Amino acid sequence: MSARGTGASRRSVLAGGPVEDPAAAVRVLGAEGQAAGRAVWRLAALLDAGFLAAAGWDPVTRVLAPPPGHRLIRRDCGRLDGPASQDVRAQRGAPPPVLGPGKCAVVACLRGGAPRWARTSWLAGPGKCAVVACLRAGRVRRGRREAYCRVHATRWNAASQADPALDERHWRQIAEPLPVPGQVNLRGLAPLVVVEVLYGLQQRAAAQCTSYCRFLRRLAQELRQARVCTLADLPAQDEPVRRSLVNSLLAHLGRAFADPRTEITKDRWDLTVLGHRGWLAFTGISQPWLRESAKRWAAHDLPRRRGKQAGARLHEIVGAVARLSSTLRASRADHGEDPAALGRADIETFLHRLAFLTADGQLSAYCRVKTCQDTGRVLAEIRALGLTRPGGPASGLAQDFTLTAGDVPAKADPGEPGRDLPAEIMRQICGHLPELEHSVSSRETRIAVELLMDTGRRPAEICALEWDCLARAADGTPVLVYDNAKAHRLRRRLPISERTAALITEQKTAVRQRFPGTPPARLVLLPSRRLNPIGSRPITEDNLIGRHRIWLNTMGPLQRADDTEYDKSLITPYSYRHSYAQRHADAGIPIDVLRELMDHTSMDTTKRYYRVGEARRREAVDKVTAMQFDRHGNRIWRQATALLDHEHARYAIGEVAVPYGTCTEPSNVQAGGGACPIRFRCAGCDHFRTDISHLPDLTGYLDDLLRTRERLQAAIDGVDEWARAAATPSAEEISRIRRLISRIKGDLGQLPDAERAQIDQAVTVVRKHRAVSLGMPAIRASTPVTEDIA
Repeated sequence: MSARGTGASRRSVLAGGPVEDPAAAVRVLGAEGQAAGRAVWRLAALLDAGFLAAAGWDPVTRVLAPPPGHRLIRRDCGRLDGPASQDVRAQRGAPPPVLGPGKCAVVACLRGGAPRWARTSWLAGPGKCAVVACLRAGRVRRGRREAYCRVHATRWNAASQADPALDERHWRQIAEPLPVPGQVNLRGLAPLVVVEVLYGLQQRAAAQCTSYCRFLRRLAQELRQARVCTLADLPAQDEPVRRSLVNSLLAHLGRAFADPRTEITKDRWDLTVLGHRGWLAFTGISQPWLRESAKRWAAHDLPRRRGKQAGARLHEIVGAVARLSSTLRASRADHGEDPAALGRADIETFLHRLAFLTADGQLSAYCRVKTCQDTGRVLAEIRALGLTRPGGPASGLAQDFTLTAGDVPAKADPGEPGRDLPAEIMRQICGHLPELEHSVSSRETRIAVELLMDTGRRPAEICALEWDCLARAADGTPVLVYDNAKAHRLRRRLPISERTAALITEQKTAVRQRFPGTPPARLVLLPSRRLNPIGSRPITEDNLIGRHRIWLNTMGPLQRADDTEYDKSLITPYSYRHSYAQRHADAGIPIDVLRELMDHTSMDTTKRYYRVGEARRREAVDKVTAMQFDRHGNRIWRQATALLDHEHARYAIGEVAVPYGTCTEPSNVQAGGGACPIRFRCAGCDHFRTDISHLPDLTGYLDDLLRTRERLQAAIDGVDEWARAAATPSAEEISRIRRLISRIKGDLGQLPDAERAQIDQAVTVVRKHRAVSLGMPAIRASTPVTEDIA
């Protein structure tokens, strides 16, 4: 189905309306509305008389003439009143505009007034021009009134000479009236089309969308030429603005009598009817059972979602199911039409297909993982919803036609966060901020980017800021009030600097001056420059991202500190949020405080936003090393400041790490910690060192020793005593590990609470950035001895 739907489906929507009011149709269409039909009656009942009156609608002449002050249906007199328009009017044979005495009494009309005897016969009867859309009187020649006015008589003569076979009756139906500035003539259109256009305009006005008379006149011309019975039958428009207008009108018409129960039966859902944004199409799923199952799953899942990205997420999931559908269609003789014939082999084929698409570059590794996860989720939940039971759309679907956790490829390790921008790059970007306002976009876009940099909020949160978003804390410091729509946490308060507060105050003043008549409660801080007559419509996230990209592309190369060029494609509005987190982490802000600033519920989420700098790593190593122990549990009292640089590096990369500490035995160090000559019996070696960061490893090792001893002490057939004795952990080793753990815990318990908190944070940093080699014990191969052969 196309974006605008088919005429049949649109008529079926209009056929389901609840109210039929012929009187409403008469108010909209005049006497003809009485016999216009039920579809017209139903839609006319939804038209507001106040809107029609304010828009200047005349049901007798069927002319829309909005007053000059109408905010949402704009007049365009300048388009016809200028010299160029007068030339066009002259070419069409129109009478010249009349000003002063003799002018028509209609304010918007510039023609001469008609004779008094003709003023009562210009609408109907023998005196009117025979062209249906024309409201002018037929011209009088030699005392006899002709069929056409002067303009249409000239046009008919030209048209008939060009095509002698032209049907005059058909020409009268499609001939265009003379355009009048600030007016839209809907005569000659089917009654249902007239009501559809008026209803669409009413809904656009309710949504604060501006319509222009010149585009409406061109649309009326297209409808008149096409002779359509409903707006949905109009062929697709080539001109972008007119195509957008038609799509908008049809979208509002589709929602006129829309009902969630009927919407979810379609193959393409208007999510606005279901409380969300956008559209959701199931047309990419060719198997009827799978398409119906996906629709029922989506109908179950959609009410449990919130936020403007709900539709986009469902679109991704349905797209994953569509990939499964295309694989079944291509790989099976029955094209996957019978769910009872499917099994594990088809899942394997699907997984192989995804692997091929990824290797061929048609699908990213991330999309491959998400496709497996989403498809598995849908297949599992359609079973939970009972759709595989007898009588259900997926009746007979085998239990092995599903994706298990093992079928999902492992996600790639993302590594350390690195989406923040270096300080020198930020300085260069800030230097181009004036260009963003004056050359690329607008003041609102520049303010939005500055707030992104200063506050670290998400782009959607900045775009949605209310006009009155600045508050003061009890101590007088400024606070930004915003909504975290992603986590559904409203009225969040973020401390900001006085400079940022001054920026917001300046913007509030500018918005108030731009929209003085709008109540402050309806204003937004960053109002859009388009289709926004009262300042209640903010700039969109998509527009902000697009303008930001154009702005970056207009800049010259961005240079790093080492004079290498920085890749500008890595810079997005979200990069400023990562830079905000990194800036605060580098300043030593504790992670619990940073979590609050980022408005995260989990510290694990916050950790993904910043890297631990080398200075903080060294500080953490210093704190941990200050609590270092030997194998006997004796604390090694040396100052952290005395550590050598290579010791810091060792902690960072773990080049001589052993499973639960570090080793200083030369041969093991040379082998990178993987060739211990005593097979990792570290508790009996003076080269062994450990510290508080290895406490979890020591505890785990002790538990493993106890489990192994208990298992070997049990009766195991076929094991010689010498083998059992060699494999059983010794009591001395268990005792030493216990003593070492007790000593570490005892020393930690003697520290003040503040110092313990610092130690815990340092342990977290060290364990996160220590790459410990945990290879199995290895016996060093002896150097081959070469013997001379006599």
